Amino acid sequence: MNSDFFFHKSGEPVSRRQVLRCGTLAAAALLLGKRLGFASPLAANATPPQAKAKAVIQIWLWGGPSHLDMFDPKPDAGYDYCGPLNKPIQTNVDGIQISELMPELAKQADKYSLIRSMTHGSNAHETAAYIVQTGHADGDRLVYPSMGAVVSLLKGYEAGYNGLVPPYIVLTGPQGRFSEAGFLGPRYKPFATGGDPNKQPFAVQGIVAEGISSRRQGERRELLHQLDTLGGALKGDPRLVEFAHSEETAYDMILGDGAKIFDLSTEVAGTREWYGANTFGQSCLIARRLIERGVRFVTINAKGWDTHKQNFQAMRKLVPEVDKGVSALLQDLAARGLLDSTIVWCGGEFGRTPKVQWEAPWNGGRGHWGKVFSTLIAGGGFRGGQVVGASDAHGEEVKERPVYPWDLLGSMYEQLGIDPNGTFPRVADGNAHLTQVVTGDIKSGGRLKEIM
Repeated sequence: MNSDFFFHKSGEPVSRRQVLRCGTLAAAALLLGKRLGFASPLAANATPPQAKAKAVIQIWLWGGPSHLDMFDPKPDAGYDYCGPLNKPIQTNVDGIQISELMPELAKQADKYSLIRSMTHGSNAHETAAYIVQTGHADGDRLVYPSMGAVVSLLKGYEAGYNGLVPPYIVLTGPQGRFSEAGFLGPRYKPFATGGDPNKQPFAVQGIVAEGISSRRQGERRELLHQLDTLGGALKGDPRLVEFAHSEETAYDMILGDGAKIFDLSTEVAGTREWYGANTFGQSCLIARRLIERGVRFVTINAKGWDTHKQNFQAMRKLVPEVDKGVSALLQDLAARGLLDSTIVWCGGEFGRTPKVQWEAPWNGGRGHWGKVFSTLIAGGGFRGGQVVGASDAHGEEVKERPVYPWDLLGSMYEQLGIDPNGTFPRVADGNAHLTQVVTGDIKSGGRLKEIM
């Protein structure tokens, strides 16, 4: 790949001249997610892992969900740790208990595994989000791309992806606080839908506009063609032919099959209620529809998990939504034969302080906790019904089998048939590895072979 499309940590491109040369037609193609024929930026690997998965759904609980209140309950730790959520429920897998607020996921534990020993030690949102989503420790001279950007590159553009929508989608707004594309540049940023899938219509940015009917869109297009005197004067010009092709694709997104992906009115009766009549549940349903149509990486950016104050009130609202939406998603993917080829990854940048902060102004809140937290992983070749690692009796430290973000992402890359030790050979003035190199003070618990 032309190195001009790679970026330094400052965010500035290596060369502006080549980017500007792309012109209007190339920009349109980039926005539409079309491949421009660049060579792969990853070093060649003679023996890539065998792919078990084709796509990923990342359920990002932005802000840091409490591990004790969800996937790693500690009923014996006492009220100062559990608060009112001290009655975990048994799942359909013997020996695995989860929060009492997740009865639907309790019925699906055979489909997922829980990692209860995630760790990186950072309590800062920006740093922790970067570490978890890139699989790299902070402090490097480069800003590495998120897993979504890497998958959209290697399993999207480089694999000949030609879907109507880009291969990397985020519902509904970007995660923020770090650059998802990193040094890969803006071409690999996710397409953020905007809007709210719980509303009709789902006003997807650039595709569906509230108050503008399909008929009016068609009339606007007809008027545009009537005003296009240049196109009539230069018929057959290859540049205009390419531009017309991009326009055709864009309108197919707006008026054709692209728009249908986001139209939930076509779902079978009862499906929307099954997922949950809220933004999170409907995002899970949209994610399934996107995966069905070949999208490679979908992030559901679920906010509200930074529960410094009144944590338990927030949990009683947020956790049931996750319970309903994720359990429906797992069942639906399995019924459609998609779970085996789709990784479902649910978690946040860190956990919350195990000991509840009852004093004012927190009033039962939980702070940031990067020492140990939990993640759910399902599908894509990962075995369900398992627990990896453990925290101590109070959920404060890793007790056994630490799992670092580069261990998790490296394992997911392997399931996708991507070599996690591969390198980006033309990044500024040196090489960069796909996941963190374990050396010096950097620790690793190894790949998740117990569930792969």
